[in-house]
Amino acid sequence: MNDTSHHDERIAKMSFASVYPHYVNKVERKGRTVQELQQVIQWLTGYDSKKQQKLMDEKASFETFFKKASLHPNAHLITGLICGYRIEDIDNPLTQQVRYLDKLVDELAKGRKMEKILREE
Repeated sequence: MNDTSHHDERIAKMSFASVYPHYVNKVERKGRTVQELQQVIQWLTGYDSKKQQKLMDEKASFETFFKKASLHPNAHLITGLICGYRIEDIDNPLTQQVRYLDKLVDELAKGRKMEKILREE
């Protein structure tokens, strides 16, 4: 991926709390619930809803958010296009993790079954 360091840095400094309402709006517009969104975030990061809220209250950056996370062992199975880039080809690990989350939110909003979103086999 031909990302500039500026782009990666901008993503790293962005707060999870600033993006979360957009995730909520996206999934609710498509008939999904906040609980389902929280389940997807918990699957990827290991953070339950209380920890998610605590990180939002602290205005944690995505860098801090993912540094403290326990990424799911199947996260590497999240593939496809997001913002015009193949997730599996993103070189910067943090940018890739943020795009994993974006992709899961997209899949939830598109009505994909939870078993598929959570890469259960």
